[in-house]
Amino acid sequence: MKELSLNILDIAQNSVKAGAAHIDISLIEQGNIRALTIEDDGCGMPPEMVRAVTDPFTTTRTTRPVGMGIPLLKLAAEQAAGTFRITSRQGENHGTCVFASFQIDHIDCVPVGDLALTMVTLVQGSPDIDFTLDYRTREGKKELDTAAMREILGPDVPLDAPAVLSWIHELLSAPFAPEP
Repeated sequence: MKELSLNILDIAQNSVKAGAAHIDISLIEQGNIRALTIEDDGCGMPPEMVRAVTDPFTTTRTTRPVGMGIPLLKLAAEQAAGTFRITSRQGENHGTCVFASFQIDHIDCVPVGDLALTMVTLVQGSPDIDFTLDYRTREGKKELDTAAMREILGPDVPLDAPAVLSWIHELLSAPFAPEP
């Protein structure tokens, strides 16, 4: 994938399919490292699937015999002198955590892309899931918490309402807010 935001979309959609009620996305740039973490409380994966999931010919899809999202994220991280790891638990305290780091100044480091549109797409497609986004760079931070939004808006305003989605896009497209 040419942009990290597309990897985020793909992996978060995997979390949705895994029955997650909460999906936390963190993209933190510190020094020359960009670290991405996507963590969910979905059903988790058995250990043999965790070991095989970076193979593009391992997938739970029935529509095609390949799954490219996680293998492409792993490749992107390794090509940018970064790291990749995935952990998953089933049973009590179930869920999956995907982590990838990238050396920002590496020639092969993929750009972040349109993170605002990615988050709008996730919220629009799964308005009942609690998404959090913590995005920090040298310029500042951007945060989104749909559970808090739902609490403020009340039960009569769904998160997939066009005005809410537009607000999310504007919030995340705006310049970074300086950190206190």
